[in-house]
Amino acid sequence: MASRDLEALPVGFERFHRRDFLNYQFNRAHALGFADRAELLAAADRIRSGPDCVPVFEDLSARAAAAGRARHAAGYLRLAEFFTPPRSGEKLARYRRLRDLYDEVFVGTGVVRHQVPYAQAALPAYRLPADGPGTGATVLLHGGFDSVIEESHPVWQRLAAAGFDVIAFEGPGQGGARALHGLTSEHDWEKPVGAVLDHFGLTEAALVGISMGGYWALRAAGREPRIRQVVAWPPVYDWLYRLPAAARGPVRRMLTHRDFMRWSVRTRARLFPTLRGVVEQVLYMVDSDDPADVVDWFLGMNARHLGSERVRQDVLLMCGEHDAFQPPALARAQALALTAARSLTVRTFTAAEHADQHCQMGNLDLACRVLTTWLRDPAGLAG
Repeated sequence: MASRDLEALPVGFERFHRRDFLNYQFNRAHALGFADRAELLAAADRIRSGPDCVPVFEDLSARAAAAGRARHAAGYLRLAEFFTPPRSGEKLARYRRLRDLYDEVFVGTGVVRHQVPYAQAALPAYRLPADGPGTGATVLLHGGFDSVIEESHPVWQRLAAAGFDVIAFEGPGQGGARALHGLTSEHDWEKPVGAVLDHFGLTEAALVGISMGGYWALRAAGREPRIRQVVAWPPVYDWLYRLPAAARGPVRRMLTHRDFMRWSVRTRARLFPTLRGVVEQVLYMVDSDDPADVVDWFLGMNARHLGSERVRQDVLLMCGEHDAFQPPALARAQALALTAARSLTVRTFTAAEHADQHCQMGNLDLACRVLTTWLRDPAGLAG
């Protein structure tokens, strides 16, 4: 698709639903251009909880597909798939149908699907060549905790329109890598990144990690010399840095009591539906039934494992001033730890820019302009 054909993405973080978590997911689909505002508002009136989303968005997806609106059909089915419990019988079938819809979206855009060999299985990847005269540079891009890589297609398009060859891929535990190939999650992201670089014969590339992928991208950059620039959109650094400094030590000690942690996770998951979804997702990603493994998985994303002092590339940290998932405190801690980076740019997006939420849902066009400007010239990004 030529850059002149790119439609502007919606601007503004909407109040679709009174529950913040549901509201964010609806905004995620809207901001990426996969959902119609009026249809989301009408759907929200029929939804009280996460499980309600499944039949409502299945119906919307079918209606959009019948009308030839493949993009909206995919976006609504993605919402239905997102709220389907990971280990339910419907999850895999719904995911396979979702991939078929994304294939319809990609027709005529230049996107080519690949399978990257990895651990006797494969990582799904997509390649999108630069649109028009290119920069000659390649950008690797991956998502985070609960993403499917196809939903970030608007970001790939904007990177390609700016002259970059794009390879978007899923690592172990994500999307099709888990659902189709059985690859469970791991935090040593240099391994999948190295496999992708090898498969495509790349001697250098930039690396962009979205959401929790910001942690994994920095981890990989510190151990993979073929990465020349790295973007954490946004960073995690260490989950315990969401807490006051005085609380981190006592919390670490408390977390060593595994029986207590099992009880705590089970109890809290019963009380809080959003947390229950997080617990189910982690257990699916690591293929476990032990609630204590959820704590281990999150605490595995820590400053020591990350090794920020090993990152020697140009680094961009992107964050939103009101990010409820990965708040600016994590970006500040990450910036201080990058003592060996060739250059460091921190870009905090604001409410005035309609970009203050997680991953800048509300103004992705702005975020992509910042990203592509920095990729062209890390020293030239102002603000």
